[in-house]
Amino acid sequence: MEKELEYAKSVIIKEIQGLQSMHDFMNQSIIDALNMLYRKKGHIIVSGMGKPGHIGRKISATLASTGSPSFFLHPGEASHGDLGEISKDDVLLILSLSGNTQELIPLLSYANRFGINIVAITSDQESILAKSASINIIMPRIKEACPYNLAPTTTTTMMLALGDVIALCLLKRREFNRDDFKNLHPGGSLGKRLLMVQDLMHTNIPIVRESDLMRSVLKEMSEKSFGCACIVDKKGMIIGIITDGDLRRKISPDFLEKTASEIMTPNPKIVSKETFAQEATKIMNIHKITSLVVTENKVPCGILHIHDCLKAGLA
Repeated sequence: MEKELEYAKSVIIKEIQGLQSMHDFMNQSIIDALNMLYRKKGHIIVSGMGKPGHIGRKISATLASTGSPSFFLHPGEASHGDLGEISKDDVLLILSLSGNTQELIPLLSYANRFGINIVAITSDQESILAKSASINIIMPRIKEACPYNLAPTTTTTMMLALGDVIALCLLKRREFNRDDFKNLHPGGSLGKRLLMVQDLMHTNIPIVRESDLMRSVLKEMSEKSFGCACIVDKKGMIIGIITDGDLRRKISPDFLEKTASEIMTPNPKIVSKETFAQEATKIMNIHKITSLVVTENKVPCGILHIHDCLKAGLA
């Protein structure tokens, strides 16, 4: 058992060494590749055969989800009609450790014949792929983690890391931001993490002055049906909140003649509409409250209720 654990750790160590070697080997070719990929107005078409092909699919997915339009083209399918998916505005990103994979040759020939730029990720500068490419990102030759040095392991990890380098550098060049992420990732856990308070808040909210009598406050709360009211000063800035709980705790014979400032809870928890909804949910859970006042420069502009967060799957 201990020997197997040690071997398992050695695999990780070998892959780390591969990444370190790739780090040390990186040069101007990465920048040249980024310049070409950034300038092109079409798609980044990723291709590769076997294990590099599987890595290529992931790289293409990462590119597409971070602002660089991309799709994966299988070399075998390409030579059976799918070459028609390539346009002159596209650029090919082709992965092959040896650079001499036979299935790539029709794709390389087509690209060269019609002036389609190729960025190659390979370990052989003299390979068919390297000689066909406009720009070569050369990977250092390193042993696989596989004990027989056969199964692509360390090298595919290095390719995957290079794909992340390309995708994230292009992300920065395109100034791809959180709003862009939200537009491309509306579903799943990532979509939930990117929801902002402004996506869930209600804007038709009950607002009363601090000097208003409670009979007016109750009317406003009933009409808006939020179970709370925002109390503002003469400048319209939030100074307190009245909730259903405040009504129950402070009921008295002269209750209706009291002012909002006498019943309110001062200094309520507030958030901006740009706050992530997940963070707002955390605030409500920590302070055991069910509503947050949303403000702009301390002026109420919305209310976020815990039920809205529950519906969005955040609480």
